[in-house]
Amino acid sequence: MNRKIYPRTGDTQTVYLNAVVQDPSIEIGDYTIYNDFVSDPRLFEKNNVLYHYPINHERLVIGRFCSIACGAKFLFNCANHSLKSLSSYTFPLFYEEWGLNKSDVATAWDNRGNIVIGNDVWIGFEAVIMAGVHIGDGAIIGARAVVTKDVPPYSIVGGVPAREIRKRFDAATIERLQALKWWDWPEERIRQNLPYLTAGELDKLL
Repeated sequence: MNRKIYPRTGDTQTVYLNAVVQDPSIEIGDYTIYNDFVSDPRLFEKNNVLYHYPINHERLVIGRFCSIACGAKFLFNCANHSLKSLSSYTFPLFYEEWGLNKSDVATAWDNRGNIVIGNDVWIGFEAVIMAGVHIGDGAIIGARAVVTKDVPPYSIVGGVPAREIRKRFDAATIERLQALKWWDWPEERIRQNLPYLTAGELDKLL
């Protein structure tokens, strides 16, 4: 596991996330980076992972080699006021005020589950990922997109709510990339293949 905080000498705006995140319910893969030119990127847990309270036992899982831009937010279940109620007001949350049972506090919101981000995902500036969303390997999330539904691997999505714009590659290439899982290769093999990875030369990968 990577323990170095800053990938580049003299750049304190970009961090390896798994070197700064402490919450055991947040799992970050090696080499995943977060850039923040507004706040200290080491405060990712506080500033970017929102409404993430222990009562729901929910997880944020982010794979390896992901790139997360400044201001991206992950909104968890406590941000989702229950749609089963006739009122959008969270009465169960204020159980003391209304004489309700504390044990029913979680009925104030709808629980949609964990947020799971695959490997080699690029999340753009100020994008918002909602609770329960799964984003596939190699996907790209456009700047200020609001992602409310799962995103297939190697899809580019954008907008509010986010919709698919196009695939990054043809179906055959996507299938080959998912089979290769280059992000799981040993570091030395990745280094050897960097010229081909960065040039898009799939057939030359060793």
